[in-house]
Amino acid sequence: MIKIVTIIGARPQIIKAAALSRAIRNKYYGEIGEVIIHTGQHYDENMSNVFFNEMGIPEPDYNLGVGSGTHGRQTAAMIEKIEDILIKEKPDFVVLFGDTNSTLAGSVAAAKIHIPIAHIEAGLRSFNKSMPEEINRIVCDHTSTLLFTPTRAGLNNLIREGFKPHNNPPYTTDNPGVFHCGDVMYDNSLFFGELAEKKSDILNRLNIISGGFVLATIHRDNNTDNPERLSAIFAALYTIAKDNEIDVVLPLHPRTSKMMRQNLSEELNDKIESSSFFKIIPPASFFDITALERNCKIVMTDSGGVQKEAYFFKKPVVILRPETEWVEIVENGTGIISDADTEKTIEAYNYFEGVETLNFPPVFGDGKAAEFICSEIVKASKTSSRP
Repeated sequence: MIKIVTIIGARPQIIKAAALSRAIRNKYYGEIGEVIIHTGQHYDENMSNVFFNEMGIPEPDYNLGVGSGTHGRQTAAMIEKIEDILIKEKPDFVVLFGDTNSTLAGSVAAAKIHIPIAHIEAGLRSFNKSMPEEINRIVCDHTSTLLFTPTRAGLNNLIREGFKPHNNPPYTTDNPGVFHCGDVMYDNSLFFGELAEKKSDILNRLNIISGGFVLATIHRDNNTDNPERLSAIFAALYTIAKDNEIDVVLPLHPRTSKMMRQNLSEELNDKIESSSFFKIIPPASFFDITALERNCKIVMTDSGGVQKEAYFFKKPVVILRPETEWVEIVENGTGIISDADTEKTIEAYNYFEGVETLNFPPVFGDGKAAEFICSEIVKASKTSSRP
């Protein structure tokens, strides 16, 4: 049996891992054995453990309990602990998702001891190396043996960096396999979307109606830790809520909660906290956030994952960053980059208010990306020259 070690640490990775674990359970049981390492990069109950329970993901075999810290300290602690586990487990592949410090640590630990890496969400680029995520994803791609990119743009990025999409096995870090496979999150949206409507009562709890609210998420440190940027975003959200008399549902990341009090003016913070239009809630469970995405009028976010999920559920999105990895969303006219600019954010909201019809072509695959990934891992393992 092929053994893989799946490394996760942040909430989006837990969700993505659900698609892979489900494909193994349903299609590759007996062929692939999965060992799960949870680094503990996100340690909030609603941001980790609840997801395992809701989504039927196997409990982690290892929980490193790393927690928060500076990038260097956090990543170093992960590398040390991951390396010990990989030496013990001797997997055929390490599977990594996305672009977090857990991704970086897993790629460095595995590459240094010559364990092949399969990177899911390869090829995504913001072309902004001041973002820690950009560094993480580039390093992971260039240490990987199998690269699974969700979009055509991701594939083109890899080709520009010298990757060859038609390499033949056996695959190695010097002769990697590159595959345009679709998005595992789209797999999940199809599988869990209807279930979320039955499992979540969040609309009733918040006393909001379908199509009658804005869903906003803010968590990136270049927004939360910068008083000017954070103030610009919240000033826009406040104006939109007040002028349109529309609720803004804000599942609040722990960092954002702390930084709101620290970086917003007392006047703006008081306006937000006292406004009847703001529904400020703790980090939402998977079924709750899915229900909110399915039922909102518009999404406003600095999250890459939430941008995609808005697209999956055919919702327009205002992107609170200067760039996006998901260029297809903007090119299709269903997303607008407003950055942390009050006027541009308000204008973007008003634009979507005036548009009657938006088109959402299927640019993220057929909903079977995880099965394809498992298939290629099996093939690669059978042709591997590793002892």
